[in-house]
Amino acid sequence: MKEKIVAPCGIDCFNCEMYEDNVTDQFQKRLSESTKIPKEKITCKGCTQGNICLLLKIQGKSCKTLDCVKQKGVDYCFNCVDFPCKYLMPLADGAGKFPQNIKLYNLCLMKKIGIDNWVEQAADIRHTYFTKKIGIGEGGSEE
Repeated sequence: MKEKIVAPCGIDCFNCEMYEDNVTDQFQKRLSESTKIPKEKITCKGCTQGNICLLLKIQGKSCKTLDCVKQKGVDYCFNCVDFPCKYLMPLADGAGKFPQNIKLYNLCLMKKIGIDNWVEQAADIRHTYFTKKIGIGEGGSEE
């Protein structure tokens, strides 16, 4: 089985639609048309081994969170003495399209139950984030 790529910030790269194992021709075509990047270059290897998120790469930017993790010499943000920090602060902008607001929950759960156990739950966490209707005081609870 191929390794599940988990970004140091808690994003489950292996569930992203840009990730190399998940990317579709339809997605590549849609993103290529809006970015003018050749379709075949629209694939992401995740945030490991010198790679960064494809969205940042397209913009020619670095990831401040990834830079910080490397500078501090930790594997994941939850290993840092400054956890949580402002790089992980949830933002409303784009929350309906991007999973950035589940990073803190993911990291806390990884720290609590271990990365391998979290990997088994990551798809359900992402699904809940994008599909569950908000109920004040309920969070992502089952019901």
